[in-house]
Amino acid sequence: MRKREVLNEMRLVIDSRSANESFARVAVAAFIAQLDPTVEEISDIKTAVSEAVTNCIVHGYRNGIGSIWIQARIYSDSRVMLRVRDKGAGISDIKQAMEPLFTTGGAERGGLGFTVMESFMDDLKVHSVVGKGTTVTMEKKIVQRR
Repeated sequence: MRKREVLNEMRLVIDSRSANESFARVAVAAFIAQLDPTVEEISDIKTAVSEAVTNCIVHGYRNGIGSIWIQARIYSDSRVMLRVRDKGAGISDIKQAMEPLFTTGGAERGGLGFTVMESFMDDLKVHSVVGKGTTVTMEKKIVQRR
C-alpha cells in the first residue's frame, strides 16, 4: 500500500467566540474547494467543522475564552483530514460523550454534535484529557469526477 502524500495543508487559530464558528467553517470550505467537491460534500464538511468548533466553545471553554486550533490537510488520495483542538476542560468519558442526546451543556443543547460529525464524515476520532483539552480528527474522501 502506497503512503499518502500531503498535497496541501492549512492551519488556523481562532478565539472560542460564537462569532468565529461561521468563519471557521467558511475558511475550511474555501481551502477544500481546490478539490472541486460537490455541494453535498462541502456542506458535510462545513457542518462537521461547525459541530467540532461549537463543542470547543460550549464545552471546552464553557467559562471563558480560549484558543481553537484548526488544521486541514489534503492528501494525494483525495482524502481530507480535519483536526479541531482545544486546551479546555476535556472529556472524562468519551464513549458516553459520543452517545446521541448526551450533553453536559444544559437543556438548550441537543447532544448530537459527535453523532452529526460521524454521519457526515468517513472517520472520526476523539482524544481528550480532562483539564488539558480535546482533539477531534475527522476524514472524508472527496470523489473525483474528472
